[in-house]
Amino acid sequence: MTILRKKLIMPAAAAMVASGVLASSALAEPKTNLLHQWHSGSNAEAINVLGEMFEAQGGSWNQTAIPGHTSNTIARLRADVISGNPPSAVQLKGPEIGEWAKTGLTADLNALAEEEKWEDVVAPELVSVMKPHGQWVASPMNIHRIDWMWASKSAMDAIGAEELPKTWDEFNVLAEQMAEKGIIPVAHGGQDWIDGTLFEIVVQGISSDLFRRAFIELDLEALNSPEMVAAFDQLRKMVGWMDPAFPGRGWEEPLNMMAKGEAGFYFHGDWAIGTMNAAGYEYGKDYLCAGAPMNSGDPGYILNSDSVVFFKQSDPDFIEGQKMMASLVMSPDFQKVFNVAKGSIPARMDIELGDEFNPCQQLNLVDLRNAAEAGTVVRSMAHNMAVPEKFRKAMFTVISEFITSDMSSEDAAQKMAEAVINEY
Repeated sequence: MTILRKKLIMPAAAAMVASGVLASSALAEPKTNLLHQWHSGSNAEAINVLGEMFEAQGGSWNQTAIPGHTSNTIARLRADVISGNPPSAVQLKGPEIGEWAKTGLTADLNALAEEEKWEDVVAPELVSVMKPHGQWVASPMNIHRIDWMWASKSAMDAIGAEELPKTWDEFNVLAEQMAEKGIIPVAHGGQDWIDGTLFEIVVQGISSDLFRRAFIELDLEALNSPEMVAAFDQLRKMVGWMDPAFPGRGWEEPLNMMAKGEAGFYFHGDWAIGTMNAAGYEYGKDYLCAGAPMNSGDPGYILNSDSVVFFKQSDPDFIEGQKMMASLVMSPDFQKVFNVAKGSIPARMDIELGDEFNPCQQLNLVDLRNAAEAGTVVRSMAHNMAVPEKFRKAMFTVISEFITSDMSSEDAAQKMAEAVINEY
């Protein structure tokens, strides 16, 4: 355990002892086996913090990490359920939570939620996700912002740019200037979820209404609309500014390209902060951050949230472990420690962000409040917060094919609408 984590975790354990939670849990020998997909990097570091805090309270911690796509984790969950051995806790999010709640297999956390007054402190955008059909079945770990624009400080200096672009037209001007200087304007990874992440950021910047209709309501007219064609046109420009080696690349390599100044911009979620902190990159010296361009001039915010869903258990030790973990995840201490490591911000709205949080995390909270006031907060399609997995994967296929081919924008919009129709 690092010195920093000792400083953060031990006070939390002491607080639990003082409140009596540790004493009662110790009698029941609480256990857990968390099924999740965070197998490497800052994500693995963050989940290890949860395990250390769980053990500090007297629990027995086990975890099963499934590398790769979210669909891999869901496939493992289905296999465990079919075999009659559902995991006690699973990292899930978005509509999948409600779908599993419909099966009647999820645990009822209402008594704990009422005792700890979760509904008074959880971000309003998340309550209906964690409490589908009127029953709390999950506890939220954080709020991630997807529509981040990361910019290389040295690349911005090289073209004499003093402000980050606020619209896509402004972005296109700076990207052209970087290309003329021999800088790769857009760093990008070559996996479908990274393609989907970039495209939903572009769509939100074109129109929040288009995002809602196309990616949340699955409105076929919106999916095959002139505005969607315009979004693909913007994406086509950005593909032209990527280096030719991006296919197959993961998400951390392009982040390093941006932070080192080899590339000018990178569009990706805020878990990038944890990786940049670990690599020693500094805000203001190596990189800058801002919300991605919005043509409307309104603040934008694409929301993602990690959460733990609990499934019914017969073993009293695992039942007690669920109570301990759900309470731990919702505790202010965990929400601070976990999110400092993860790069996100707390799911509780009653926590002030101190100096331990990165300046970009501080900006995240300000932008969330402004976007909520403007009515422009949307749930992420690319990160399982908006539509069931089958629609997400169908749209990913079209977006990735567009990026790696010479498909026209008009054909891409039509194919995406058809891909959604075929999944009904």
